[in-house]
Amino acid sequence: MPGTFHPAPVDTEGFGRELDKIRDEVLASLGERDAAYIRRLIAVQRKLELSGRALLFASWLPPAWAAGTAALAVAKILENMEIGHNVLHGQWDWMRDPKIHSTTWEWDTASPADQWKHSHNFVHHTWTNVLGKDRDIGYSAMRITPEQPWHPIYLAQPFYNALLALFFEYGIAIYDLELERIPSGRKDPKEAFAQARAVAAKIRRQIVKDYIAFPLLAGPAFLPVLLGNLTANLARNVWAHTIIFCGHFPEGAEVFTEDRLENETRGEWYVRQLLGSCNIDGGRLFHIMSGNLSHQIEHHLFPDLPSNRYAEIAPRVRALCERFGLPYTSGSLARQVGSVWKRVLRLALPGPSRPSAAEPPASTLKAAA
Repeated sequence: MPGTFHPAPVDTEGFGRELDKIRDEVLASLGERDAAYIRRLIAVQRKLELSGRALLFASWLPPAWAAGTAALAVAKILENMEIGHNVLHGQWDWMRDPKIHSTTWEWDTASPADQWKHSHNFVHHTWTNVLGKDRDIGYSAMRITPEQPWHPIYLAQPFYNALLALFFEYGIAIYDLELERIPSGRKDPKEAFAQARAVAAKIRRQIVKDYIAFPLLAGPAFLPVLLGNLTANLARNVWAHTIIFCGHFPEGAEVFTEDRLENETRGEWYVRQLLGSCNIDGGRLFHIMSGNLSHQIEHHLFPDLPSNRYAEIAPRVRALCERFGLPYTSGSLARQVGSVWKRVLRLALPGPSRPSAAEPPASTLKAAA
């Protein structure tokens, strides 16, 4: 929250130069190992989906239903998190493989790729955690910082946050339409209508695939297959919501005012990305299942570097933070989930959560540059 971090003078440009070195080293070392990683992961994901759907066709056996649903859920999570999200960031464009490229990939979620890339890659990653610029602060639906004016509707935010978790892909698709900008004239209704039609077409294809076509192909197993597909989609939605919220909204994630952007240098941009992000501790499998967004700090610093490299560079980023006197916020999944929900519950009520000090002026961060 604004005002929670009061740094001593920080050499932001020195910090930025060190991060640029890390970025350059990774870019120079990209090669077959990285290409093999993403191709292998896509192959595993597709085999999991195929085996999951095959097992669901035999779901008159309870173990087959459970195994098929679990395999399909894992496949959908991998496709959404470690594959789709990162491919659409352009992390694998350097391979020049037209099948694994940000301009050609379409993912298995309600948001059309082009709309999501605008709202996420451009708006969110450019204006990370800046009030009035980054619409991902509360996703235009929730109050997650005291600087957002309170409204009685926020009393219900614990309830609709739970609903958002269950139907996260649809919430994000609606959010990407930016419908709240139409009344003020900041968005052309014709553009919004065209985008809404694209979303509706995407949702229709998903409904036909998961809730009509595959259940019908299963014949007498129609209902178990439908329920398995529904369960897998809900599990994917809840998991994505959990990981994303834990990277952006726990205690320790800073929110900034627009004056912070005035004459912002590259080093200051790096610092803002760092202070606005939180990591989640875990092992290799957990990081893959999270789309490596458990390394949210590294992702916000280097959104277009391949995600399989985040675990390698994380210790170097943490060491740089210690060297330059900057915080590096990380915690277990349970801790971050609890922190997020504590904030959601607390800020559903009127008034700030605690006295809010003024955000340190940008000159503090520039002083040693």
